Amino acid sequence: MVIVMKPSATTDTIQALVHQLEQDHPEVRVSITKGVGCSILGLVGDTSRIDQDKLIIHKDVDRVMRVQEPYKKANRKFHPHDSAVRVGDAVIGGGGFTVIAGPCSVESREQIIDVAQSVKASGASLLRGGAFKPRTSPYAFQGMGTPGLDLLLEAKAETGLPIVTELMSPKYCELFEEKVDMVQIGARNMQNFDLLKEVGQMSKPILLKRGLANTYEEWIMSAEYIMAAGNENVILCERGVRTFETYTRNTLDLSAIPAIRRMSHLPIVVDPSHAAGMYWMVEPLAMAAVAVGADGLMVEVHNDPACALCDGQQSLTPEKFRRLMDKVTPLVELMGKTLT
Repeated sequence: MVIVMKPSATTDTIQALVHQLEQDHPEVRVSITKGVGCSILGLVGDTSRIDQDKLIIHKDVDRVMRVQEPYKKANRKFHPHDSAVRVGDAVIGGGGFTVIAGPCSVESREQIIDVAQSVKASGASLLRGGAFKPRTSPYAFQGMGTPGLDLLLEAKAETGLPIVTELMSPKYCELFEEKVDMVQIGARNMQNFDLLKEVGQMSKPILLKRGLANTYEEWIMSAEYIMAAGNENVILCERGVRTFETYTRNTLDLSAIPAIRRMSHLPIVVDPSHAAGMYWMVEPLAMAAVAVGADGLMVEVHNDPACALCDGQQSLTPEKFRRLMDKVTPLVELMGKTLT
């Protein structure tokens, strides 16, 4: 349920109504969002016993709406303005546009520092790199593990770029809390609900990738798991979904961006590298993502893609990434966003 207060409602009046609602209905929690010219109360829990007509006649209530969607905290009806998540100096959402770049996996100190320096010089604000890698084959390179995290920290020390890397198990939450600036939950773990509850208790922003074949509502519900556990700094990431087409690795769902912006206030970024699976498609898909309103990009960059231990075929060279940024930057401005 959403209660929109009148502009004339005072803070004391709003707090009194919140207190009364929670006292009369202990199964309901009320959050207050300050909007432009009004305040909005979001009621989470079993609101079936609340008398809507009684609320409507309250002198400071403008209108009351029942929310049909099963997600509350991530719902735009509760939070009509775009959310923004800060990671270091970068701001994702709320008019801020951020580019995350780096290799699929950390392979060596020289590799990750070289790539970090090059992507920063081209305009990236965050460094991505996998220390733990979920792979389809148990015989494929699984990442360097904790030594990979240490190398990411060295790259951060060299460049100042905050680091983004994937968390696969709750047992590493404490380690990631200590060392990582933004925690990525990969597509295969989008509905790992125990993991989502754990990262919901972390203080770090969470980048939540869409599952291989999940609906928008399922995706937002996974974000709701994280937010319900206490962490509301969630960024959604569209990375392509599985369809009948086999030419590309996945099919980038560009319609997800305007759809999610209508359904939720959470920022949304696009990963064109995993969507296409081919480096030469990254640039046009990235440009299209900016054009439909994405809040950022996540691009794989490797200094020697032919020798990469993971996903070299979809990685841009530093030079190709620089050319991409030269094209993306004016388009971001044209869309009314600020590159951060």
